[in-house]
Amino acid sequence: MSLSTARRAGFGARVTRSAAAVQGGALATFAVVCVLSSAQMTLAQRRSEPRPVIVVGSKNFTENRLLGEIMAQLIEARTRLRAQRRVNLGGTTVVFAALQGGEIDLYPEYTGTGWSIHLGRTERVSDSLQAFLHVAEAFERRYQSTWLHPFGFSNSYALAMHEGLAEELEVKRISDLKRHQDRLRAGFSHEFLKREDGYPGLASAYDLKLGDLRGLEHGLAYQALQTNKTDLIDTWTTDGKLLRYPIRVLEDDRHFFPPYDCAPLIRNTTLERHPELRSLLNELGFLIDDDTMRELNFRVEEGGGSFSGVARDFLSAHGLLAVDRAQGPRAVASSGLLPFLWSRRDVTLRLALQHLGLTVLAVALAVIVAVPLGIVLTRKTRLVPVVMGGAGVLQTIPSLALLAFMIPVPGLGLGARSAVAALCLYALLPIIRNTYSGIRDVDPDLLEAARGMGLRDRELLAKVELPLATRAIMAGIRTSTVISIGVATLAAFIGAGGLGDPIVTGLQLNDSYLILSGALPAAMLALCADFVLGYVERALIPRGVRT
Repeated sequence: MSLSTARRAGFGARVTRSAAAVQGGALATFAVVCVLSSAQMTLAQRRSEPRPVIVVGSKNFTENRLLGEIMAQLIEARTRLRAQRRVNLGGTTVVFAALQGGEIDLYPEYTGTGWSIHLGRTERVSDSLQAFLHVAEAFERRYQSTWLHPFGFSNSYALAMHEGLAEELEVKRISDLKRHQDRLRAGFSHEFLKREDGYPGLASAYDLKLGDLRGLEHGLAYQALQTNKTDLIDTWTTDGKLLRYPIRVLEDDRHFFPPYDCAPLIRNTTLERHPELRSLLNELGFLIDDDTMRELNFRVEEGGGSFSGVARDFLSAHGLLAVDRAQGPRAVASSGLLPFLWSRRDVTLRLALQHLGLTVLAVALAVIVAVPLGIVLTRKTRLVPVVMGGAGVLQTIPSLALLAFMIPVPGLGLGARSAVAALCLYALLPIIRNTYSGIRDVDPDLLEAARGMGLRDRELLAKVELPLATRAIMAGIRTSTVISIGVATLAAFIGAGGLGDPIVTGLQLNDSYLILSGALPAAMLALCADFVLGYVERALIPRGVRT
């Protein structure tokens, strides 16, 4: 082989090796690019996937809502779950029905409530561990729900008086009330008046027969006590307002009230889907004693802190949540009502639109049902007592009770659908009654003349009876609309939103400006709706009968 041939062969070998190296490098680069692209696509896909939702509920008082917020923030910070908050869900019956129906996944509950209300136990129990173990075992078996580790405090019911009056009457224990039961004015929360572990059982255990007893919204109880409108109230041992007012909590010397240790109550199906929640929420176990809970409640109710801000501070202080962003206290209306309302204008507008949507849909459905039904009654008068009586009975059911009745109905549950259904039922009676009365009041001679002109029944209804009854029918619709706007404020208790939200929260926090931020727009909404419907009425009434 010549030198030139050898050189060409060597060069060719080098070229071949270089080509192979280049080819290999290209393949390796291509592989890396494919892997990175795949990883990026997977990451992007994961980011675009909707986060699973956990619905955290709460009852309608400060402590329960605050504990719900603590659990929601912990879940969002430490898992891929998104916590949807459904707070202020009325009393125990409403929130527990929501848990049983799958409308919420968990909420904070109390062993005393589980013992007395959900399980119906009437015997007394004083041992906290015994109560917790029994309640946990019974709920697992009967309700397929799990009690996780207790938070560490017991929020028992208690009776309280103004310190000055208690000192004057020498009342230190509940049994001391018997000497003064004829003269004391008692203002108890509505739930306390009805619960067996509330006043009925307490009165039996202490042989109490208070002479002046009335129901009172708990958010107003302390104010009533301070202004001498009542002498005795029910409270909770961890209530934050106890740190503000000169209140004497009376000793339960006969140990009537059971232990009320608070813990997360969660559906078993939720734990099966997300088993990580058990260990995560158990990290909250025994972190909150009575004094801490009272202080947290005080910070929300009296210290200007927001629910989310106080919850975040607590979790951060215990190393359970990284401090990611600061949140100041809730807006305090120190500069007056009008500036406060103006600062909330965006929130108020959003809530007002929700409120209006609930009302319009409910009244529209009521019109679709009630007007034809009122027409039918004018033809089949034997049905009048049955239909009018049934619609009247619906009006006698308390608004909140009717809203609660809607929750277990299939297809309704918590939220707007139940609210619309309840509002629709409330709106029926005025429209049915006015439709029936308006048509029945049409002059019989006029109807006879129309029949003499050859008008058949359908033509008589469309051309004579309905036009002449329009004013009466619209009066019923206007009445139903105004009533519905007022009742819709209670829809906040079942998670339907609307202008009831700031009213309920304001009652919890004893914040009159917050209450007015919901009440004033609701009143204006009612006036505006009646004004608009007045124009609709004038437009619908035939020109010849407008006078």
